[in-house]
Amino acid sequence: QVQLVESGGGLVQPGGSLRLSCAASGSIGSMHSMGWYRQAPGKQRELVAAFTSGGTTTYTNSTKGRFTISRDNAKNTIYLQMNNLKPEDTAVYYCRLTARPFFNVYWGQGTQVTVSS
Repeated sequence: QVQLVESGGGLVQPGGSLRLSCAASGSIGSMHSMGWYRQAPGKQRELVAAFTSGGTTTYTNSTKGRFTISRDNAKNTIYLQMNNLKPEDTAVYYCRLTARPFFNVYWGQGTQVTVSS
């Protein structure tokens, strides 16, 4: 069984920064892709940033230049550095892992990010 544990969410003022972490444990196998999604109240869950199967990174347009995804392979952990946060970034942020060989999808429990003055 694979577990994803997120941390680092919280309340921050507009223009502030937060760093999210997602640690994967268990029978991970080989990673196909791993990244961050978010879901705001009343909205669909959307991709924020991810490492693709080719090892490159992808970002949603609204976070380009403000958010940076990184990883520590030795720790099976990915990070999301979020700078210049805006109220519209308020959401629950989820970590997602797709693992080979069967492309099983795993989700973390989510961490709340609230951007408000």
